[in-house]
Amino acid sequence: MTSNETFQFYQQEATKLKRQIREIQNSNRHILGEALSSLPLKELKSLEGRLERGISKVRAKKNETLFAEMEFMQKREVELQSHNNYLRAQIAEHERIQQQQQQQQQTNMMQRATYESVGGQYDDENRSTYGAVGALMDSDSHYAPQDHLTALQLV
Repeated sequence: MTSNETFQFYQQEATKLKRQIREIQNSNRHILGEALSSLPLKELKSLEGRLERGISKVRAKKNETLFAEMEFMQKREVELQSHNNYLRAQIAEHERIQQQQQQQQQTNMMQRATYESVGGQYDDENRSTYGAVGALMDSDSHYAPQDHLTALQLV
């Protein structure tokens, strides 16, 4: 190919591409409902058919997406209900343990109060008894300490 032929080839390609760009731009305008007055009836019907097929595909895709989203949401609902039931069981268990602990504390407090009220009577009696023994032990303090005792030797 000569440089002149190469130039003509690229010029023709550029012209084709410009025409294709104009056709695509016009087609886009027609799809958007613009510049329709210049179209003959046959092209208007063709455009209407293409638009209806396009709308049908868009609706089908939209419905498919909505159904997939609904299915996902239903699965998510089941998961959330299951987790909610688990949490309720945990709360119930925690409340049961807390109630048992409170009952145990109340029982301990009642036992302590009973012991202190009954034990106080015995303490008074014990003090008087042990007090007498303590006095006797103190009175024995006049004896000499045992470390001064001499050891007996057997011969």
